[in-house]
Amino acid sequence: MKDFQELLAEARKCRPKRAAIAVAQDGGVLAAARECYEMGIAESVLVGDAAEISRIARERKIDISNFEVINEVEPEDAVRRAVQLVREDKADILVKGAIKSPVYLKGILDKNTGLRVGRGLSHVTVFEAKAYNRLMLMTDAGLNIMPTLEQKIVMVKNAVCVARSLKIPQPKVAVISGQELVNPDMPSTIDAAILSKMAERGQIKDCIIDGPLSLDLALSKEAALAKGVVSPVAGQADILVLPNIDAANVLYKSIGFLAGANIIGLIVGAKVPATLPSRADSHETKMASIAMAVLFASKEEEKLQLSPSAAHGETMKIAARS
Repeated sequence: MKDFQELLAEARKCRPKRAAIAVAQDGGVLAAARECYEMGIAESVLVGDAAEISRIARERKIDISNFEVINEVEPEDAVRRAVQLVREDKADILVKGAIKSPVYLKGILDKNTGLRVGRGLSHVTVFEAKAYNRLMLMTDAGLNIMPTLEQKIVMVKNAVCVARSLKIPQPKVAVISGQELVNPDMPSTIDAAILSKMAERGQIKDCIIDGPLSLDLALSKEAALAKGVVSPVAGQADILVLPNIDAANVLYKSIGFLAGANIIGLIVGAKVPATLPSRADSHETKMASIAMAVLFASKEEEKLQLSPSAAHGETMKIAARS
């Protein structure tokens, strides 16, 4: 896919999903929810301060008459109620509204009342790479602070699942470090080399991994040629795996503010995909976030339908944790 317009078009082909919007008193989120409803992508349950939701909708001339509104004035309570809707199978995706990310993530990650189902969780970013005329992915700018090797394996697998839902059948994964040579004094280079070898041996499937790679090598064939680096990923990366949240967040903000790219983010690995947009994002970007969550949820549903035993196992796991 080249851009978010193609992503929206693909999401429209899916069965509509039900979105639980946590702290829905946000003009951009309400506009995004309305447009997704009109496009047949998703219907929404608006959880938050009902009076404030109505006021904002009235001021912005956004019709919310087709949506259920659940009054929860306190943000923490609104997140808890939205998460509960998902746990009770009354919503297919979770959407972040006018709430700070730590409060939202706390509701998702709560061991007793959250959305963990035994898989590792990670943040996957999708952005429009205009210079490359395609969508690209990055992980992890929002959840895993200083990921271990085990967490990086989860990050790669989750990102590959998202990439495959975007019709990238065998994504090329660049594990980013400060240099392209393995250096015992730089742990990120060692992790990158291990991940690369694991993919080569079939321990991580459905993708091609190479690393360590510096960012220029991941993005530029010319840089690889100039440095004499031979790699099946160099200059062709679909997924960028950053060594820690600092590096990932700096790249995330740079892509958005310096390159002017549109960016969406998902929390992947929970019971359902959860959007993680910036509160400053446009309603168009928030709409693309909802569409990405719908598309990913649909593809995961298809995988379970193709594997009845897996579906049964997942149902049992979810039931055991509910």
